[in-house]
Amino acid sequence: MFDNLTRRLSLTFNKLAGRTLLTESMLDDALAEIRIALLEADVSLAVVKKIISDVREKSIGQKIVEKTTPAETVAKIVYDELVELMGGADDGTAIDPRMIMLAGLQGSGKTTSAGKLALHYKNAGKKVLLASTDIYRPSAREQLQMLAEQAGVESLPIIENETIAEIVKRVKEFLIHNSEFLIIIDTAGRLQIDDDLMRELENLKRELSPDEILLAVDAMTGQESLNVARAFNERVSITGLVMTRADGDARGGGVLSTLVETGAPVKWIGVGEKIDALERFHADRAASRILGMGDVVSLVEKAQSVVSDDEARDTMKKMLSGEFDLNTMKWQIEKMKKMGSIGGLLKLIPGIGGMAAQLKDKVNDREIDKQLAILRGMTDAERKNPDIIFASRKERIARGSGVSVRDVDALIKKFGQMKSQMKALGTMPGFGNI
Repeated sequence: MFDNLTRRLSLTFNKLAGRTLLTESMLDDALAEIRIALLEADVSLAVVKKIISDVREKSIGQKIVEKTTPAETVAKIVYDELVELMGGADDGTAIDPRMIMLAGLQGSGKTTSAGKLALHYKNAGKKVLLASTDIYRPSAREQLQMLAEQAGVESLPIIENETIAEIVKRVKEFLIHNSEFLIIIDTAGRLQIDDDLMRELENLKRELSPDEILLAVDAMTGQESLNVARAFNERVSITGLVMTRADGDARGGGVLSTLVETGAPVKWIGVGEKIDALERFHADRAASRILGMGDVVSLVEKAQSVVSDDEARDTMKKMLSGEFDLNTMKWQIEKMKKMGSIGGLLKLIPGIGGMAAQLKDKVNDREIDKQLAILRGMTDAERKNPDIIFASRKERIARGSGVSVRDVDALIKKFGQMKSQMKALGTMPGFGNI
């Protein structure tokens, strides 16, 4: 979502590289570049002015700390400003809601986000009920019911020709007898903001008293998301945003503008179509990604979500001893794919920053899928002992995988090189004790 902004800011800081003193003219040039980068990223003019003004004020007279450069000093000031704008650093605390109400326009990803939230809280050990008050769109409640089934949570049974008041009454009755449940309410949307929609939301807020009112906003809508958020916030006082389609080609500026103008923080971001493609939004991590600094914490969390500490330790021991085989390689690729796309993972690695796009061309999901297809096309015996894979076996594997024999050769060669390198690494001091 912030790829273009990251590239532009990286170029700006590169121009300061090698300088030992932060002069006023140098700062003016850097701020002019940052201003252009923010405007191109679709950040509103008012917010751009605030950012530039704050950064200038904090930079004037800023001493260059020993062993740092002007580029690092300005980057740190910009980082602090972005973190502050986006809600502040994560303090590790989060409310434990009893009821969440989701609002938004039609097509914003509101209903899908309700299902994603249900799965997240269910995985966190909560009992969850999904309920829809959308009596206007015929398929809305059926869609939510299907999402509840996918997430493995409860859903409020559908009763035909029911009014919103009757649905609300059933939700209240359910909560009285099931106080341990978290209830997620998916409200009706409209193609555009109107007074009927807002009155309906106001009534729901008054009747249900939700702990959180989250607004689903499509990141692809740019500055329009600001107008939508402002309108909803004025009528129902939203507590946060769910930014959907954050994995797309949106320029990201609308997110920054919305945060500043409404004061409602982004709490969740949708990063894909699948029901588990939802992440908590952390201002400090997002600022780090925007500035090309990576996000090691998120990378580690993704890894821990698919691989246990014992699995990681056992696999590393095998690799460093040179005892691993193609089954290990297959296992690693399958686990890595569960963590997300290669492009998304590259952005989390410190120092990659604006180079992620170029690296993605060389190490991409298509290549990873090809390698996995080849490995799955082998028998277990072949994966355990690649030395038995001669010409006829290679041809069979290639046909079954939809690749060429050359591709099979390349993978086996790559595995051999990796095995030699890891075995050599295992003999080095300090690595044998893992």
